[in-house]
Amino acid sequence: STGDTQPVQNLRVLLRVAADGGDKMAWGRHWITEGLKSFEALAASRAGLCSVGDTVTMADICLVPQVYNANRFGVDMSQFPTITRIVEHLESLPEFVAAHPDNQPDAPKPTA
Repeated sequence: STGDTQPVQNLRVLLRVAADGGDKMAWGRHWITEGLKSFEALAASRAGLCSVGDTVTMADICLVPQVYNANRFGVDMSQFPTITRIVEHLESLPEFVAAHPDNQPDAPKPTA
C-alpha cells in the first residue's frame, strides 16, 4: 500500500542503504512505485475527484505527500493516471495549497 512506502523513504533507512553500497534513490523509487501501483489499482474503481468519491478523505491526505516524494525520487508518474488526476485536483484546493511543503514558514528559499 502507499503507507508502506513512507518508512523506506526515511533518511535513516536511505542512509543505511547507501552505507551498504546501495543506490538510495533507486531504492526509494522502487518502493514508492510499488506502493503507488497498489493505490492506483484500488483508486481506479473508487475515485471521483478524490481517492474515494468526491470528498477528501484520509487517503487523499496521505496520497499528496507520497506523490511529492515520488517526484523527488524521479518516479515516472505517467503510469499512474488516476493518481495524477486526483492529485492535480487536490493540489488546487486551498487547504492543500496552504499545506504544501514549499509554503511552510521554514521552507528553504529558492536560490537564484
